[in-house]
Amino acid sequence: MNRREAIRLLATGAVLPLTPNTVLAMMREARKAVGTQPPLRTLNAHQEATVKVMAEMILPRTDTPGATDVGASEFIDLMLTEWYDGGERDRFLNGLEDVDHRSHSLFGKDFVDCPAIQQAEILTDLGAEMGEAAELAPGRARSLQGSPPRTGESFYPMLRRLTLTAYYTSEAGATGELKYEVIPDHFDACAEVPTGKEGGDRQ
Repeated sequence: MNRREAIRLLATGAVLPLTPNTVLAMMREARKAVGTQPPLRTLNAHQEATVKVMAEMILPRTDTPGATDVGASEFIDLMLTEWYDGGERDRFLNGLEDVDHRSHSLFGKDFVDCPAIQQAEILTDLGAEMGEAAELAPGRARSLQGSPPRTGESFYPMLRRLTLTAYYTSEAGATGELKYEVIPDHFDACAEVPTGKEGGDRQ
């Protein structure tokens, strides 16, 4: 799998029609094919800090790693740089700017400088708006399951989808949270193949 194909799979969820284990295996293979990420190319330092805080609130560290531990903000920067078109990229960056506008309007400071309870209030508002939009256009609910970005998709669904993809295609997310095993349960290397009527004769 080449890098471009890997990025396509990670960005669009093109393998979703396959079985869950096959999807996970292919997405993890794509994640490995992407390889080590270069320094940030789309997000600036402040934008990345905002993404990092928001992603960690979506998937916080508990007894398992959180979004920050798996490099979610770096993954999001990669998708913005190498897959999203200019319009989608602008929509995401404008959404980050809007988060700070909301924060200044409510609390007089940037989102990253707010205490967790105030940050949670802003995310709750964004989530409520996302829910209202989904009710008006039910088909868009698919976007959070890894479907391709759609024209007009707003910032917060984009952030959530990318955060979830970053997490569940990482080693920590797949093995720790989803309990993914390459060979599930057990492996019978020399299992006897039944023959005759018992095995259903095959021509």
